[in-house]
Amino acid sequence: MKVKKYAAPSMNEAMKKVRNELGEDAVILNSKVLYTGGFMGLFKKKMIEVIAAIDPEIESEKREMNRMKTASAPITPPSENRRDHSNRSVESELKELKQMISTIKSKSQFETFTPDVQEVLLYLKKHGVTDTILFQLGDHLEAKTKSESIKGNQQIEWVKDEVKHFLGDLLEGVALGGMSFKKKFINVIGPTGVGKTTTLAKMAAHAVIEKRMKIAFITTDTYRIAAIEQLKTYAGLLNVPVEVVYKMDDFRKAIDKFQDYDHVFIDTAGRNFREKRYVEDLKGIIDFKNQMETFLVLSLTSKEGDMREIISQFSSIDIHRFIFTKLDETSSYGSMINMMSEVKTGAAYVTTGQDVPEDIAEVDINEVGHLLMKGFRYERSSI
Repeated sequence: MKVKKYAAPSMNEAMKKVRNELGEDAVILNSKVLYTGGFMGLFKKKMIEVIAAIDPEIESEKREMNRMKTASAPITPPSENRRDHSNRSVESELKELKQMISTIKSKSQFETFTPDVQEVLLYLKKHGVTDTILFQLGDHLEAKTKSESIKGNQQIEWVKDEVKHFLGDLLEGVALGGMSFKKKFINVIGPTGVGKTTTLAKMAAHAVIEKRMKIAFITTDTYRIAAIEQLKTYAGLLNVPVEVVYKMDDFRKAIDKFQDYDHVFIDTAGRNFREKRYVEDLKGIIDFKNQMETFLVLSLTSKEGDMREIISQFSSIDIHRFIFTKLDETSSYGSMINMMSEVKTGAAYVTTGQDVPEDIAEVDINEVGHLLMKGFRYERSSI
């Protein structure tokens, strides 16, 4: 086993050193706070010392498993059965080992914080909040607890309020909330299956019913007949016109036709976001520079890695804010905070079902904080 010691001003920086050198499978064996330097016992500098380890046999076993998977199968059936059994056995052992390492890392990485703070961080980690944000939150809570003395049931409410304050500071300067109505054209884009058309209908219904605005629909989703019919159904319910466009000339004609309308809502085709041509096709039909407010729709049931790839694929388009859909289909909400914090792009809405226009709400940082912390309870008695 390879064991190394690291020292850094914060746990976050120490963990970065560990991951950079030993990788994601490294195990934290011990961590403690050290105070170095100073003058006559004063002005000492706080440092975090971490002892981490990695077992070379883990990587060796992974390589062996991959080799066994790609190796040619033996000729005789009995030998093939033994090889299949061996593969499953090695794969199962590696899976158990990875789960064990993950559990140890989760419990040990926050050891420098007080037990009460650790519980908050571990709870939010289950929600998918990134370690980078959690270490910042941990430092925030530690600093606050030194100046506050709150115990019992009041402590839970105090912690929830502090998490909301922290999130507000984390996303300071990031625009949140619904449509600004400052641009004439309101456009939703995103990959297939995230609920763009239904979300657009909810937004349009808000403009018609609550704002009493004169609106129209444009759709570029000519790949699915059902999508066009769906939008026409919503248009009929709202008593507004809809135009189907196939190319830029069609789009410009539709714009001219709707020049006397307050706002025009544009629905786009959903396709595989990994197809780079998809974004170029969109730019070939829609004039994104013409008074356009564009929202990128992301599903909260998606993997966070896929979200990042989607955002990257649409990076050539000026995205004003995100819309997060399918909140009702998941119990993990951390990706909302992670994406807004990483990309410094705010969110306009979250959707909570299929009903139009009810199942949509504007994003408010206090509500997001409440959503993240609503199930939090201390597993131990507060001290």
